[in-house]
Amino acid sequence: MLRVVVFDADETLLDLRPAVTGGLVAVLEEMRRLAPAAAALSLADLESDWHAVFGERSAAPVQQIRQAALARSLARAGLDDHLDDLTTLFFARRFALTRPFADALPALAALRGRYLLGYATNGNSRAECCGLAGEFAFERYAHEDGLPKKPAPEFYAAVVEAAGVPAEQVAYVGDSLAHDVVGPQRAGLRGVWLNRHRLPCPPEVRPDAQVATLTDLVTALAALGGAAPVATA
Repeated sequence: MLRVVVFDADETLLDLRPAVTGGLVAVLEEMRRLAPAAAALSLADLESDWHAVFGERSAAPVQQIRQAALARSLARAGLDDHLDDLTTLFFARRFALTRPFADALPALAALRGRYLLGYATNGNSRAECCGLAGEFAFERYAHEDGLPKKPAPEFYAAVVEAAGVPAEQVAYVGDSLAHDVVGPQRAGLRGVWLNRHRLPCPPEVRPDAQVATLTDLVTALAALGGAAPVATA
């Protein structure tokens, strides 16, 4: 029987894309104010710098990857000396704009009381900075206390330890098949795929459940042996 439900953060509970875009726009505007050469740069250039650095350093902490990507962008305009200030600007704007998806808080409210709820992420979206303060019984963040990123087995072992129940009684919910379905399943947890974009699932991957919105979780988890939905009049 399922007793614990653990959530990924970015693009699962949190609508990250608008927040990151807003942070990069703020950086680009400041770059253009500081250096005429930055006028030739676009948002796409800053985004490409992130992808390039992420490809080289995907196992590093996300904050380090972001700072290295910004350093790459600033070097394009000779603004290397402004890295600290513009990194601070990016994160201030990014966190100010980060919001839960519309279905996130209602889903958490519906599940609370039926399950212990947890939050575990590779990223730096701390719950208290993103509109999710007080929503979870426990939180786990990659690179805190040496915890490696998903899909390292140690990440899921830490989740199970925090849950305080056997792995098979824990469901992990997220948008990534590799990190939130296959990884948890290999560690003995249930993997629930949040497929907001209704993408086809590769035949070699078999989520324990698949939902298009978080609203569907109560019923999906009940089908896996969790608490049954409460009937309403």
